[in-house]
Amino acid sequence: MTEILVQSGVEGNVPPETVGASPGGRVVDHPAWPLLKAAVEEIRPWQQKDGSIDFAADGAPSKAVVELTLDRAISAVEQLSPLLPHDAAYHAALVADLRRWAEDGFGIPDFLDSLLAFQPAAHREDGLQHLVVFAMYTQNGNPDRNLEAVVLRMVWPEWLAELEATRYDNPLFCGITFEDFTSGYDTHSAVLFPETIAVREAPERFSWGGIFCDREAARFRAVTEASVATLGLELPDDIREMVSDQERCQQAFVLWDMVHDRTHSHGDLPFDPFMIKQRQPFWMYGLEELRCDLTAFKEAVKLEAEGNAHGRDVQYAVLFDRMFRFPVSGDRNRNYDGLGGQLLFAYLHKHDVLRWTDNKLHIDWQRAPQVTNQLCADIEQLYRDGIDRPKLVHWFAAYDLVAEYLAPHPGSRWAKGPDALDLTQPPRKLVDDVLPDEFPLSMFYEALSKKLKNVIASTKGITAAGAERAAA
Repeated sequence: MTEILVQSGVEGNVPPETVGASPGGRVVDHPAWPLLKAAVEEIRPWQQKDGSIDFAADGAPSKAVVELTLDRAISAVEQLSPLLPHDAAYHAALVADLRRWAEDGFGIPDFLDSLLAFQPAAHREDGLQHLVVFAMYTQNGNPDRNLEAVVLRMVWPEWLAELEATRYDNPLFCGITFEDFTSGYDTHSAVLFPETIAVREAPERFSWGGIFCDREAARFRAVTEASVATLGLELPDDIREMVSDQERCQQAFVLWDMVHDRTHSHGDLPFDPFMIKQRQPFWMYGLEELRCDLTAFKEAVKLEAEGNAHGRDVQYAVLFDRMFRFPVSGDRNRNYDGLGGQLLFAYLHKHDVLRWTDNKLHIDWQRAPQVTNQLCADIEQLYRDGIDRPKLVHWFAAYDLVAEYLAPHPGSRWAKGPDALDLTQPPRKLVDDVLPDEFPLSMFYEALSKKLKNVIASTKGITAAGAERAAA
């Protein structure tokens, strides 16, 4: 197909003399990058939800037009690849997958071969670039498996590598930052996960997972600054300095993410740690995500006591992101991350670490670590006890833990206890009796949501550069 494109003289093709230009330079500065982006953006609207292209659909292009557009993308990948010799095998497999997609008539795409060839965790070098092209959906972003192109950099400073090697073993974790991206990432998505990629069959195991700490940090800073101003919260000087520093926040998030990620498979676990194969009430997912975050918090308290400068930053990244952003982000349909944030706030409030009085939020900074760690211990005890419980009994015990601090919906059947449910049904059927908003927002959060909704919406597609421009 490349030969066809060159002969056709399609406008915008990169001249052959630019191939291999600026070896080792920034991918996004190479003239082939904007052409790759343009080709991908042209293809995306033609795709169906599953990534295929229906040429019989109204307004669909001809197959020849799609082939020419895809060929521009292939040509650009081939010209960018010399800048990234560590990804040579992946890019060769990618080109093969793209050509096979065309040869198969643009049906449901299959990127298994290139996915298996992409091994970023094997080269965790701080600042190392990667050019990624897959048909995929973006978590918390685009639900369809569209073609996407992303240029990213690895975040792997020496201090983090040392912690991973000696304390928090997580060989698959990749901290990453955006260089540039196509429309699927002009969203709230801050992850690059292999399970989102279109493949003919799932691999036996995935070999990497990436989280964009720059987007997380930029979003955290915007929402935290707005929350602090809205709530009249007085921050300690060092925490105020952290919130105003993009690089410092990125360092906090990459450490938080690394510890969180490994926690899913560590501890006394009564069930599949990722729960992806099970149908459970959404508060179970909320408790699992909160457990992982609070484990990162607990480890951060230890690191601070040992003199690690990032330990205190991680603690307040966890507290503020969980309490300010999570409860009021997304819709209320089984929002398990929102539930976890509500629970953390309510737990600290009922233990007098937080006070909302005279329309101002006050935090007992001295007691916050101790009481937050106690919530972590309560969830860990729930898990340990769950090993000896039947599934349904464990679900009710978890419900009771949440309901001790968060008021259930007045129409909830689960809140009325086992006698209100048809226990002849299997547990997975009883999930249908869970209300979409089983634990509604408190009046405090309803008011905060109205104040923050525009700020949260403004963080769509945010990057570190965007955050710095906004701060200036």
